[in-house]
Amino acid sequence: MTLWTSLEPASATVDPGSSTRVRLRLRNTGDVVDEYRFEPVGPIAPWTTLEPQTLRLYPGTTGTVDLTFAPPRTPDATAGPNPYAIRITPTEHPEAVTVPEGNLTITPFTEIRAELVPPTVKGRFRGRPRLAIDNLGNTRLTASLNGNDNGDQLTYDLHPANVQIEPGRAAFVKATLKPRRIIWFGPKEERPYRLAVQRSGVNPLPVDGTYVQRGFLPRWLATLLGTLMALAMTFILLWIAYKPQVRSLATEQVAAAEAGSTLAPTPSTTPEPPLSATSAPAVSIPPADTGTQAANAGAGGGGGGGGGGGAAATATVTARPKEDTAATAVRRLAADDPNGRHICYRAYVTGKGWTKPVCDGTMAGTVGLSKPLKALNVAVAGVAGSAGNDFIHDDQSTNGQGKWRQGVWTAVAADGKDNYIGTARQSAPNLLGFAINVGSGQLCQVAHVHDTGWLAQGCTKARPDYIFGGTLNNSSWLEAVKFTV
Repeated sequence: MTLWTSLEPASATVDPGSSTRVRLRLRNTGDVVDEYRFEPVGPIAPWTTLEPQTLRLYPGTTGTVDLTFAPPRTPDATAGPNPYAIRITPTEHPEAVTVPEGNLTITPFTEIRAELVPPTVKGRFRGRPRLAIDNLGNTRLTASLNGNDNGDQLTYDLHPANVQIEPGRAAFVKATLKPRRIIWFGPKEERPYRLAVQRSGVNPLPVDGTYVQRGFLPRWLATLLGTLMALAMTFILLWIAYKPQVRSLATEQVAAAEAGSTLAPTPSTTPEPPLSATSAPAVSIPPADTGTQAANAGAGGGGGGGGGGGAAATATVTARPKEDTAATAVRRLAADDPNGRHICYRAYVTGKGWTKPVCDGTMAGTVGLSKPLKALNVAVAGVAGSAGNDFIHDDQSTNGQGKWRQGVWTAVAADGKDNYIGTARQSAPNLLGFAINVGSGQLCQVAHVHDTGWLAQGCTKARPDYIFGGTLNNSSWLEAVKFTV
């Protein structure tokens, strides 16, 4: 060994965001002039500065090197003892490396940041914001959560109510806000509230938000119902006051005949028989065939006897309008743009049924209403047809994920034809995701997932490639989609 070293001091303490200095003394105990190179090693090496980085010593002489430690005020600067070392390599004898070791204690600091996502929520019976808590300190954060507002107008359900967050990590707390009083009629009302992050021995960190409570029935609907009720009452009163006097023609003629029978008959007058209700010809709704209508009309005229032909009765049957599907929408686009590439689609929404078809990047479904999709109806033009498969909620899941529906992909639906992914029924399982492809060109999709929002756009080439959209999480669901080709 031709080198003597000493760290002064061997142990030091520093606050994150500041610096401290340690001196390294060394003596050349050999018999030749040597030059030494210095290099910090260990986890705190990125925050260590050496001055100078090389030192030339004659035999028997001593030199010093200043070590400056400047850990940042970030979670990376772990609180507590942190060992370090300096590798010293002689130029003349590079194999004789010396590594003096020391210890640097980094003091702890606490810094947290919290925000509500979103800061304003709306609802009639509840609101569901999320509280994001970031631990920006260098020690573990332990805190409890609570909520309050002026007037005690809301109740708070926080899950979890206590958190432990490692340095540099974040936690999300689901909050459910419920108003103590329901607004049946009238305009919406804003109810400010505050969630607090409480740590032991320090003041709580408040996070302010707003819950906008909507009325159960909007004001215009209440006004409309009141107006309709007033009109109905007015109509009933007018009907009672001016009720028309309806008399039976048959009854009048019977009464006239009975009155005539009490008079002495004259040779020039013969009383006519009374008209009974059964003497009128029966009229039935004719079938659609025109020949049968003519036959029935002739039969009715004969039943009237010599009194003349009876009036022909007709019935009009209105056909139910054809449903507007994705295929009818894409065929309209293809008629205007025969050489273009188009995709049209609609969504089956819980509680609403099928939405109107939309095309080429327009949203189908709902956002922010917590209404899962049950099925998708897709049709394409100019891309050689489409096929798909559905990923649905699994009641028996053991791994937290949904499942693919049993069976295979849908058959390839040609251009201009409807393709259905999922089950269009309110009792069907929620649609978590989907797989879809086209026969030529490129297909892109964007999916909106509950509690996550819009996901990044994904694209795929033609079959056999395909694109998946949505989520595998069994506790979430698909809410809206956009497609382009």
